[in-house]
Amino acid sequence: MSRTPPPGTALDRRRVLAWRNAIFLVFALPGLAMASWVSRLPAVRDALDVSPGQVGLLIVGISVGSITGLVASSHIVARFGAVTTITWGLVATALGISITGLAVTLGPSFSFAFVGLMVFGAATGITDVAMNVSGAANERALGRSIMPIFHAFFSFGTMVGAAAGALAELAGLPIATHLGVAGALMVVSIFLVRRFIQPEHVIEEDGQIVAADDHSRSWRGRLSMWRDPRTLLIGVLVLAAAFAEGSANDWLAIASVDGHGVNNETGALIFGVFVTAMTIGRLGGVFLLDRFGRVAVLRGSFFLAVMGLLIFIFVPATPLAIVGVVLWGLGSALGFPIGMSAAADDPKTAAARVSAVATIGYFAFLVGPPVIGLLGEYTGVLHALLIVLVLAAIGSLVAGAAREPRPSGATAPLS
Repeated sequence: MSRTPPPGTALDRRRVLAWRNAIFLVFALPGLAMASWVSRLPAVRDALDVSPGQVGLLIVGISVGSITGLVASSHIVARFGAVTTITWGLVATALGISITGLAVTLGPSFSFAFVGLMVFGAATGITDVAMNVSGAANERALGRSIMPIFHAFFSFGTMVGAAAGALAELAGLPIATHLGVAGALMVVSIFLVRRFIQPEHVIEEDGQIVAADDHSRSWRGRLSMWRDPRTLLIGVLVLAAAFAEGSANDWLAIASVDGHGVNNETGALIFGVFVTAMTIGRLGGVFLLDRFGRVAVLRGSFFLAVMGLLIFIFVPATPLAIVGVVLWGLGSALGFPIGMSAAADDPKTAAARVSAVATIGYFAFLVGPPVIGLLGEYTGVLHALLIVLVLAAIGSLVAGAAREPRPSGATAPLS
């Protein structure tokens, strides 16, 4: 796939804004898919008749697939380009959740569901890197920091998915039907907007095409990012942020049901509160970043996440526990998008560094579900969430790695 625009074309304001709007939707679709699955997790547990530890092992299917997809992602993006990778990655994501829904409803089959989640995870991991690379390129074309808003649209997708999941639960809709409809919506949506997405190398910070020493041009160059200390520190930061976010995605509904005694429908709604708080945090994140910078915002975010978790875990009153969920959601909002922006600071290393950082971050999704699940067997899922506090403290300590680069020249904003 061509990395440059056709001769004679101009990347004018209209095309940049159309690209931005398309990426908004691209970020929303994986959020819709994830929340559609997570919001039905208590019902999946009941259908499969499994313990918390077995639920953790089931979720490992997503994690194993995600790590596999992330490791391959920079090579796939380099070979096919972000636009093609995003398109077929979302199609595969839709296929994965549809397979999972069929496995749970028409069996039920734990093994078949695990395979479906592996497909879902691998496709999501590949798409994640491609859409962040494209989003970072669009950010440079716009001349302003809007990565948190892109990630806010992921949260918008999770809000829609969580609400739809709660309604599906109330209506008794079969899991296969629910997830199949969500998958079909994803496929239709990406084919409607893909023509507006520009190649990721269409623009450099100074308006020139990316130079020949772009690290994405060889597999050795892409792998060299793993020896870079800043890449590794940003990866640890993203790992902590992903654990804070992912532990809620995987376990908040079940922790609410088991630890606070609410029903499955309320558990899905509490998860919806979390993703709503994350969305608000991401929409407000651009203002905070402009005012205080990445490092201060990151440290404040991790502090809010810790306070929210402490309230949710130790305060038995459900209304106050929901306040804790709000703080937890606000505190989890900005770590991942800030880490992705920091990884993409240099366009010449963006794809390779984003892939490496995302791979480290997604390790949280590999080890998090089984660790919390196994701890939950002995302490309950609610108290097993204390492990998130340790990682949040580590994330605060390494926040300095995401500090903004020294400006070498300004690009006039397009909007």
